[in-house]
Amino acid sequence: MAKNKKSGTASAVWELAQPIVEGFGLKLWDVRYVKEGAQWFLRVFIDKEDGLVDITDCENVSRAIDKPLDELDPITDNYILEVSSPGIERELILDSHFEQYIGADIMVKMIRPIEGIGKEFKGVLKDYNNGEVTITDHSGENEIVIAKKDTAFIKLDDFDI
Repeated sequence: MAKNKKSGTASAVWELAQPIVEGFGLKLWDVRYVKEGAQWFLRVFIDKEDGLVDITDCENVSRAIDKPLDELDPITDNYILEVSSPGIERELILDSHFEQYIGADIMVKMIRPIEGIGKEFKGVLKDYNNGEVTITDHSGENEIVIAKKDTAFIKLDDFDI
């Protein structure tokens, strides 16, 4: 039940926030409703074409969605609203994220290790199709195809550039 509550809440907030975020010339990257300890957090991640989200962008979106969120009232629990950038090592979640970053350096953490590779590895995102992620090593010689559902996360690896 918690999973349905979480995904339903995130979906409702996404629908509410997307036009507001786009009104500021930004993109909605992700919405997460998570419990950490005893506290619930509603996290809205925003992005810009150049990737340079600043504190003013976050403040503007936070203020703009606060009242409509209260009116829609999709969350019965007390929660903390956080609006931020997805960060430099942004997690690729949606199909559009993968499509946008074909050719980028990525870090992968698997749920279970892959024989001969391990649980964590880096590479280049070569392709993404129907939940299948194709990754090559930096030489481009070795290729692996994994199912996104078998990963703990796939993030950009901008620190090695």
